[in-house]
Amino acid sequence: MERKPDVILIGAGIMSATLGTLLKEFVPDWKITVFEKLDKPGEESSNEWNNAGTGHAALCELNYTVEKPDGSIDISKAIKINEQFQVSRQFWSYLVNRNLIRNPQDFIRPLPHMSFVQGEKNVAFLKKRYEALSNNPLFQGMEFSDDPAKLMEWIPLMMKDRTINGPIAATRIDSGTDVNFGALTRMLFDHLKNHNVEIHYKHKVEDIKRTSDGLWELKVKNLVNGTVERHTAKFVFIGAGGGSLPLLQKTGIPESKHIGGFPVSGLFLVCNNPEVVAQHHAKVYGKAAVGAPPMSVPHLDTRYIEGKKSLLFGPFAGFSPKFLKTGSNFDLIGSIKPNNVLTMLAAGVKEMALTKYLIQQLMLSKEKRIEELRQFVPNAKSEDWDIVVAGQRVQVIKDTEAGGKGTLQFGTEVVSAADGSVAALLGASPGASTAVHVMLEVLQKCFPQHMKEWAPKIKEMIPSYGVSLVKNPGLFQEIHDATSRTLGLTARELVYS
Repeated sequence: MERKPDVILIGAGIMSATLGTLLKEFVPDWKITVFEKLDKPGEESSNEWNNAGTGHAALCELNYTVEKPDGSIDISKAIKINEQFQVSRQFWSYLVNRNLIRNPQDFIRPLPHMSFVQGEKNVAFLKKRYEALSNNPLFQGMEFSDDPAKLMEWIPLMMKDRTINGPIAATRIDSGTDVNFGALTRMLFDHLKNHNVEIHYKHKVEDIKRTSDGLWELKVKNLVNGTVERHTAKFVFIGAGGGSLPLLQKTGIPESKHIGGFPVSGLFLVCNNPEVVAQHHAKVYGKAAVGAPPMSVPHLDTRYIEGKKSLLFGPFAGFSPKFLKTGSNFDLIGSIKPNNVLTMLAAGVKEMALTKYLIQQLMLSKEKRIEELRQFVPNAKSEDWDIVVAGQRVQVIKDTEAGGKGTLQFGTEVVSAADGSVAALLGASPGASTAVHVMLEVLQKCFPQHMKEWAPKIKEMIPSYGVSLVKNPGLFQEIHDATSRTLGLTARELVYS
């Protein structure tokens, strides 16, 4: 059984949802087919329980602003990530304005973003970071305080019963958001289904290879009845989260060589006491432990999940050889090939600090995790918190000029064939928050011949497309205000029921 769509998307997460939605706006008559192993969309990396939902805008994540040897703060990465998140906001705003998706409050809410540090050195770093960012139009409205009385107003749960025996400080910015990427993914797939996109759940792509006429043929197993189908397409996007690397390797394209993946799992503590949940209203990020990967920065997050306010703390790193929560224990071993074995071995030697950190994290008891939580919530009680297993992340390992052989990459990465006929998204944070920017990058790489024709539509959806918002503060303000109104983010109340 063989069918020929123009485009096949593998994986029903936020990336495929975004790419499919963009293509439907540019070329409504193209035939798009989606294959998803699970029984519904947004169940793996995009699910609200499997990611931090921060709406990564570099407002609070300290690892996006690095202190240089001369003591100054490099904010270039923070600016880049913030501009990418503004692209996502504009696209979502366009979809809401056109009634293509509705009820934005179901996936995005206004929420202060804060950074919190203790100790003289960390407070000095935070102050310098604040001075560097607050002069920038993208970060206007950021406040800094090292006054415990002010911090008590901002984060009462974190300050109550705290013994202060050294400097302490925080920054706060009210223009942050909480984004439920699971809900957004489901909305986008409802929209795609209504626009004649064929979506096949419980269908697992087992192989992908090039045909003699230049198409890609996928071997797809129907997990309901066990039958095997063959599907071909001119263009294939592999957006299968941790499952992307093995499928990319099966394509055999030269660009898939010398790339490995290292899986890191996560655990969160979730508060089950509504009285405690009600006392905190912010996303508060601290500093990562020495040797910890960037996505293991501790944070105490207000979240909106299934319509109700929740409170999560974490993540605690774990290790599983699976590349997906629903993956196989042979995923890691199976991904080691003759062309990447040296890359993987080199990473193993280089990343001893990470290995040590993961082993320490794996050995933590619940009580030890509660002790870490008490750095944030001094009077936390063990019975008020439950452990939830978050999503699997697969960090990219590759050979780079700067880092040499076997360099662990943090961030998301698009790998595409030279002819643009296949592309895969690898990596983790900031991931979902920058999905629109990343999918426009995929289109640029894979459909360069169409970009001129699509440009007016892109500009309609994303008014800042091709323009630096930092260099155009007036345009940034106009766009930010307009998207805030459309997405219902203008409310300044500090407490939501």
